[in-house]
Amino acid sequence: MAKFLHISDIHLGFDRYDTPERTKDFFRALKTVLERYAIEEGVDFVAIAGDLFEHRNIKPATLNQAQICLQALKDANIPVLAIEGNHDNRPYGTRTSWLKYLSEWELLKLLEPTDGADGQERLVPWDQDTRSGSYIDLACGVRVIGSNWYGATAPRAIELLADAIKALPTGPDHTVLLFHHGLEGQISRYAGALRYTELLPLKEAGVDYLALGHIHKQYTVEGWVFNPGSLEANNVEESRYQRGAYLVELSTQGVEAQLQTDYFQRPIVRLELVAKGQESLDQLTQMAMDRAIAAANECHGDTAPILELKITGQVGFDRLELDTRRLQEAIKAATHALVVLIKYDVEDVAYQTPLNEGQNRLEIEQSIFEDMLTAHRDYKTRASELARGLTDLKDRQLAGANETDLYSLVETLLSLNDPEAEFEPQTASSP
Repeated sequence: MAKFLHISDIHLGFDRYDTPERTKDFFRALKTVLERYAIEEGVDFVAIAGDLFEHRNIKPATLNQAQICLQALKDANIPVLAIEGNHDNRPYGTRTSWLKYLSEWELLKLLEPTDGADGQERLVPWDQDTRSGSYIDLACGVRVIGSNWYGATAPRAIELLADAIKALPTGPDHTVLLFHHGLEGQISRYAGALRYTELLPLKEAGVDYLALGHIHKQYTVEGWVFNPGSLEANNVEESRYQRGAYLVELSTQGVEAQLQTDYFQRPIVRLELVAKGQESLDQLTQMAMDRAIAAANECHGDTAPILELKITGQVGFDRLELDTRRLQEAIKAATHALVVLIKYDVEDVAYQTPLNEGQNRLEIEQSIFEDMLTAHRDYKTRASELARGLTDLKDRQLAGANETDLYSLVETLLSLNDPEAEFEPQTASSP
């Protein structure tokens, strides 16, 4: 029986959300998953199905993180077999990559098909002296075959790989192929995914375990196709996907792959607050704070979460009055979250007070005036008294008051001469 760990899409050097701690999360995830499910489990090898790095050109600190993790496996006599993914494959026109560098320093074995004209030349055995090769036969009874990042040419590449696998000399009982590509139907809005039928030539060629990468979501198909997902979520949208590492056993009974998730993963909390259009700006802000604090308190452990708050619905004030940056900073201070993301997608409504049955014309009029004034940045603090004044102004105009008196009343309402002045409605006089 052979045992190995299948991981993919580690993305060391991830640098979104403008925080060094988030970049370190991807190192922490890799380090803890290797300690718990490779070294402690005593696996025969570790398979990396692409995207060890986030970028093709990496910083020294990122390279150091990879070296620390891979050296720990080397010290435990656990070989690492890897392929390049679309994130870390060599830039066009160059002959090397950082995975090639790690392979030359004997921290992993980078398995790559050649450009051979026929199947016998396309897959060549691993050469320890040149630190190159397409496949390796391990003492644990497993043949591991590598591949490249093929992109849109993947269907044709599969046909060529299948022919090359069939042309290989007889080897161990089990064959594992590392392949960085995704299957259709697993996530939405993913162009270029493979159909399952396009993988079948590999099964017919003798592949017992197809180790996929690329899609950051765990899935398995027909007991021989396995994708563990990314070790850590690259964004809050991905937090809804299950992900992890496959601890795999190959035996005469077949394949047994268990998804392992008990390692470092930063908690991600996603909230939605729906405004009803009746809340004031202060009330909505406090509701957002309360919701965020309650959610953060539910997170267990000492790891600060990433928190996303989405505010939707309707507001009875100018939507631009809500300072999302200030709210973001206040929530971060109150919850101690590592990252706070605010999504603010609301519509303004003209009226926020519901009309009750039995209200007379004056009461309805007052409610409408008050709602309109409350939604105004300058008048909201005096909405009630100004609403009464507008009713008085309308009554005077209907009663035929001259324009000079009406303008005088408007000046009094707005307290143009004395901002501290208080307005008292007057009885409309006859013309």
